[in-house]
Amino acid sequence: MRVTVSEERNPQLPPTTAIQNLLQITPGAWFEYPVRVQPHHTDYGGVVWHGTYLAWLEEARVECLRSIGVDFADLVALGCDLPVVELSIRYHRPLRLGMTAVVKAKMTEVDGVRLNWDNQIQSLDGEELYVTARVTLVAIDREKGKIMRQLPPVVQSAFAKLTGKV
Repeated sequence: MRVTVSEERNPQLPPTTAIQNLLQITPGAWFEYPVRVQPHHTDYGGVVWHGTYLAWLEEARVECLRSIGVDFADLVALGCDLPVVELSIRYHRPLRLGMTAVVKAKMTEVDGVRLNWDNQIQSLDGEELYVTARVTLVAIDREKGKIMRQLPPVVQSAFAKLTGKV
């Protein structure tokens, strides 16, 4: 049995190779990361499990950083980790199996070694708001296991690209 859904009701995500072209960032602008709800994202009722949204927020942050040339593996190689230290999330309405959405991420401020991000998860047309979140990360020296006094200069200048504050 083949089930089809109207394109206007359920637009298709671009092929994985085309997603590369979407990974662009303008200082102070939202970075957009498309997602599709898969079976493993949901509970038995086909509703997205609350923890899935957290994973999508992290994926969007990691891809946003990669889009400006900061690969997370490179941060780790520099001895820097960015754990979440504070998270506020509001669930406005659920996503369901098969739906598509866009995860929007924006670094709003770099305060010393604290990185503040705003996030939204919306329908692709921007008409529906599913989640809003505020996430704070802190730069940790992986070797010492302590908060860094300052970000490595190359990382700091890259982050300035995101906030528009050079």
